[in-house]
Parts: sequence; structure tokens; C-alpha cells
Amino acid sequence: MATSTSWAQDVITCDLCDKPTQQFCNSCQVNLCETCIKKHREEFGSLIHEVVPFLERKIQLVCPECREHSGQRCEVYCKKCNQPVCVKCIGLGPHKGHDVEELTETHENKIRKMKSDTGEINTKIIPKYQNEDHEIVISISTTKSKIEDLGKESIELRKLWHQEVDNIFDKIDSLSLCLGKENLNTLQGYHNKIRNLISELNEMSQSSLSTDVSSLTSRIGEFMKKVKVNATIAPIYDPLWGVSCVGEAEAWIYGQNETIACIDIHGAVKDTVIITCLEGPGGISVTRGSELIYSDYNSETVNIVRDGKSQTLITVPRYWRPWRLSYTRSGDILVHVCTGYGPHTKNKIIRYQGKNIKQEINNDGQGNPIFKDGFYSLYVSENNNGDVCVSDVNADAVVVVDKTGRVRFRYDGTPARRGKSFCPTYIVTDALSQIIVADYNNNCLHILDQNGQFLRCVDDCGLEESYALSVDSEGRLWVGLCGNGEIKVIEYLQNK
Repeated sequence: MATSTSWAQDVITCDLCDKPTQQFCNSCQVNLCETCIKKHREEFGSLIHEVVPFLERKIQLVCPECREHSGQRCEVYCKKCNQPVCVKCIGLGPHKGHDVEELTETHENKIRKMKSDTGEINTKIIPKYQNEDHEIVISISTTKSKIEDLGKESIELRKLWHQEVDNIFDKIDSLSLCLGKENLNTLQGYHNKIRNLISELNEMSQSSLSTDVSSLTSRIGEFMKKVKVNATIAPIYDPLWGVSCVGEAEAWIYGQNETIACIDIHGAVKDTVIITCLEGPGGISVTRGSELIYSDYNSETVNIVRDGKSQTLITVPRYWRPWRLSYTRSGDILVHVCTGYGPHTKNKIIRYQGKNIKQEINNDGQGNPIFKDGFYSLYVSENNNGDVCVSDVNADAVVVVDKTGRVRFRYDGTPARRGKSFCPTYIVTDALSQIIVADYNNNCLHILDQNGQFLRCVDDCGLEESYALSVDSEGRLWVGLCGNGEIKVIEYLQNK
């Protein structure tokens, strides 16, 4: 038998006071005692209240009171205006003729949508990230093991070379002790021995160096295997001027007309935007929210596409014209702007934060221009460490500056030993902070580390007149071929 205490805990009280519930308002879904029924009716006097004994209550959706018609509850939902309305609103009021549905149906649809979204999170998104987390844990363990092995190898090499140095100085000490005891012939004999020793040490160093270089070359060869072509997308634009990836399997592309198209990895056109640039935009990029932005060379603006329509996002300084652009991980926009004509055209990079200029990259610490004058555009991308990487086509070089605008290094393509002169176009960076630049003249891609050290060329997958570049969320390169308009989607990392 329940105690008085447990019985008291089970009592359902009135929502307006602490007395036990005896009645229930079905219209408002409120528990009421006998005393509070009148108070409840007076407080919401304009509405109809269906008060019933508590045991006969109905659990149902509470329809809100109409703001336009006192005493009416909003029992339907106006799809056009996206709000609850009453029957008078749709019969004689401002929502007459609008597409409506019962509010309960709207409520049920939203509940079903929430359940669907929650199910997708539990069945797809969470397992995906759990798998990625597992792979990262394995990578961390492997990396730690390699670091430990390198540390042990370093200790052994340190001991070996310390012993070599000790042996050399032991011999020198021995020579010093004999100087006062031996005659000139003896000294000459030691002189010859020293020369022979130096020759042997040189041979030893060269042999060791050759062995190390051979080993390093072998390891590099294992890491950098032949690239894999995931897809070859047939031409949409010919010539093709730009590619900018959206997620893992789509990209915006453009050519020399007034449209920008969104395609998937199979070449299907998913969307098309019509712009006012008759000869195509100066450049395109995609924001973190997957919104398309593009530069309009003639109107001197950077625009964003929302709901299929272009809106002005940035107006560049007067007398300057925007060209290539890049949306950064921090949400800034890097824009190449130019002024003047022909070989005397001035070029610089402007970093925008929203509509405001945050930084201008044009001169070094001595006031000298970082970028060469000329009518070719600059291609720009930001690396993970904040470096701004620029293809200066007018100088046939890649220029990398740090986040303050100081030049870190320049790359002119010489280490790649290609047959023709280096002609850099689009430039991107990947998750490993590697810099990838397209070389139009040599039909290849140059890959550098973040410090400008040349790593390799990608030239074994038919990249004739390689021009446009973009990296998707899976780390694959989308390479646009200017001459025939094809796009090749390639994997170039072993661990991909």
C-alpha cells in the first residue's frame, strides 16, 4: 500500500496554483482545479475553452491565438507567408487565396523531418566521423613509432661520428707528440700519411652520402607513387578558364561567356548561373557556406550568388579592376586587382574581411614591388600556415609571402628540369600544406613543400595545357585543361 508521502508525490497539481488537478482545458492543454477554471477563462476571455474532467482530457496541439482576429485560433498554416493563421485570415483577411494546410499537418511534417535528420546523423554522419577518428588514431600511432625509430637512428649516427672525430684527433695528438723527436724525413712521411687519411675520409663521406641519398630517393619513390585518375569530365566550356570545388564531388566552372555552371564528378550539370560579364568572370571561388563568388572585371565588383541571383559583395578601389580571387579558411577573400594597361599594368593582392580592406600586398620592406608589372593575372591561394601563395605569370614565378606580407621565397621552376620555360597559372594548397601549381607550357603540375622545396612533378596522366586547379574535400585535385576543356580528377597522395 502506498504511503501518504508517495501518494502526495504522485498528485498532479493545477498549472495555476498548487491544488490537485480536477479539470483540464483541451484547448490550451492546461491542468486546472475547480477554483482556477474561472480565472483561466477570464485571462483568455477572447478564446473558446473546452474544459473537461481531467480523466477525459485530450492531448493535442495548442493552436495560438490569431493576432488579427480576436477570439480566433490559428488552426491552419499559410505556406506562402510561413506563419499560422485563422480561418478568417484565409477567408476574408490578408491570406485570402494563399496555399494553406492544417496546423496539425504542418506540426507532424516538422516532427517527421526532425526524426529523419536525427536518423541521418546517427546512421551516417556519426559513423563517418568515428571511422575518420579511428584512422587518425592509427596515423598518430604510426607517426609516433616512426619518430621513435628516427630518434634511435639519430643516436646511433651521433655515436658513430663522435667516434670518427675522436679517432682523428687521437691521430693528430699522436703527431704532435712526435714532432720534437723525428727528423724532417719522418715529418714528411707523416705528411703523406695525413694526405692519405684525408683522401680516405673524403671517400668514406662520399660513400656514406651516396648510400643515404639512395635510401632517401627510395623512400620518396615509395611515398610518391603514380597518380590515379578518378574521373575525366567531358568539356562543358572550351576554352575552360576556372574550376572551384564544392564539397567532395561537385565544382563550379566557367569559360568565356556569361554563364557559370555547377557540375558533378560525372560531368552532369547540376546548376547554371547567368551573369552580366559577357566574356566570363575574372575569377571564381566558393565560401565556407558553399556560396559562389565571382569577380566582375567591368563593374569593378566581387559578387555573391544567392538564390540564383548576383549581389554585390565588394567594390574594389577606384581605377582598380578585380580579377582572380580566393576564399580563405578564415573567411577572408584574397583578390588580385590591377590598374593600367599593357606591359605597364600594376598588380597587387588585397585581403578583404567582409567589405573592408584588411591588408594590401604589393611592396616589400624596401618599397620595391613584389609582383612584376604586366597584363597577365595573378593566381592566389592561402596555405594552412597563413602564407599567401601567388602565381606571378608576368614574372614566370611563384611568390610566397607570410601573413605580414614579407616575401618568404620565390620559385622559378628550375628544380623541375622541364623542357620549356616555366609558365605558372592556377595555384592551390592541400591538407599537408603542400603547394601545387599548374605549368601550362610543360603540361604538368609542380608540387612544393610549404618552404618552397621542390618535391615532384605530376606529368603522367595526360595534363596537356593544364591550367585550372582546385582541391575537393576528399583531397583530390580537379585539373582543368584549357585547350580542350576537359577536367581530370586525380589522386596524387599514397595515403588517399
